Amino acid sequence: MSVRAAIWGEKAEAIEESLKAVDEDLFRYIRDFAYEEVLARPGLDLKTRELLAITALIALGSPKELATHLEGALRVGATEREVREAILQSALFLGFPRALAAMKLFQKVLKDRGAPHEGEG
Repeated sequence: MSVRAAIWGEKAEAIEESLKAVDEDLFRYIRDFAYEEVLARPGLDLKTRELLAITALIALGSPKELATHLEGALRVGATEREVREAILQSALFLGFPRALAAMKLFQKVLKDRGAPHEGEG
């Protein structure tokens, strides 16, 4: 299975079409280099890579991409608790407003997935 398929799941085709619509060359760089080279490297499992991506995207303030990787982290084996902890950890280094926005987005991702989720505690 490709890294893209593992992270994007059933949204892979829609995400690819959206990226292609922006720019075909940029899409190929993202597909071939970012996903199938860098994210496919040995040394870190995909779950760890997705948790790192979450914190980086919180730092960048990129909510659309963050939502994709919040879902991706769950798809590749991160638990809801692990994702919450990554978001909470980001508050220390990136600030509470960014962590709060990320947690709200994560709640939306969970709701959209229809998955039961843990409480705030």
